[in-house]
Amino acid sequence: MKPGIAFIGLGIMGHRMLTNMTAHGGFTLVGGWDPGGGARDRTRAAFPELTLVDDPAEIVAAPGTEAVYIACPPAAHAEHALAALAAGKAIWCEKPLGVDLAESRALVKAVEATGARNAVNFPFADAQAANLIDRELKAGGLGTIAGVDVRLHFARWPRDWQAEAAWLAERAEGGYVREVFSHFVYLVQRLFGPAVLRDAGLRFPADPRLCETHFTALLDCGGVPVSAAGSAGGAGPDQVEITVWGAARAYRLWDWNRLKSSDGGDWRDELTELENPRQDGYRRMLDNFRAFLAGAPNTLPSFRDALAVQEIVEAILASGERSAD
Repeated sequence: MKPGIAFIGLGIMGHRMLTNMTAHGGFTLVGGWDPGGGARDRTRAAFPELTLVDDPAEIVAAPGTEAVYIACPPAAHAEHALAALAAGKAIWCEKPLGVDLAESRALVKAVEATGARNAVNFPFADAQAANLIDRELKAGGLGTIAGVDVRLHFARWPRDWQAEAAWLAERAEGGYVREVFSHFVYLVQRLFGPAVLRDAGLRFPADPRLCETHFTALLDCGGVPVSAAGSAGGAGPDQVEITVWGAARAYRLWDWNRLKSSDGGDWRDELTELENPRQDGYRRMLDNFRAFLAGAPNTLPSFRDALAVQEIVEAILASGERSAD
């Protein structure tokens, strides 16, 4: 049987998940809710058979709903997760888990106290590029790890395809440290264990409502130094990459799902057998979610895993704040 999914939030990520679940074919789309009329109108036009409701409680409590997928802005994640918890449903939440650490800690405590099925959508949990790096690390193929570098650059933030999500530009809930760097905090903790923030610095625009333009951070993962830097603004292509530097081999994961390796010479493409790495990633993500719902082995991160990411991200955002003149 296909598990029934209720959608809370029909913006960019909700719409993308509807598209991918429809293509996957392994889910029943029970219904959706969003407070914005524009999001509802776009969803109605693209998915005319999807039931849209005025009250999210209606689809959360629906008998056909097995899991609630939460894709609203992060300040409301806890509210909707707790409603799903009260209704006895499994919860799959977009990252970040939240923006208020006390609220997120209380949420983790609540879901763990009940044994509720809970997960957060970090696609690096089962991306083939990340899996290959993980296997090679465990096999010793990289040799001694010298360090890890994460480099991010966005010509414009939010990116053009995110323009309708104005909150992404705002300091209260948005910014690319929460939205993008959080994925890499999850990945380095998956690969090397718990991270400790050693140093961080940020630069913000003069407008106190707006999110960071630049950041640097130094993490320590069990003795492995992880340096990170990001910027927004300036012509040129966006850059999203992580490099794991080993004495014998290095791996560079770039553009989210493309992988290169080097043994000291030029970079060489890996996973060239994948015709469409992005679509392969979506399929694997949803296969992983199906396994999670079925109680089968899976690698979906839990709310506690996501809290560990949030602790690092919010510590970075709280450190070294400097405003431009």
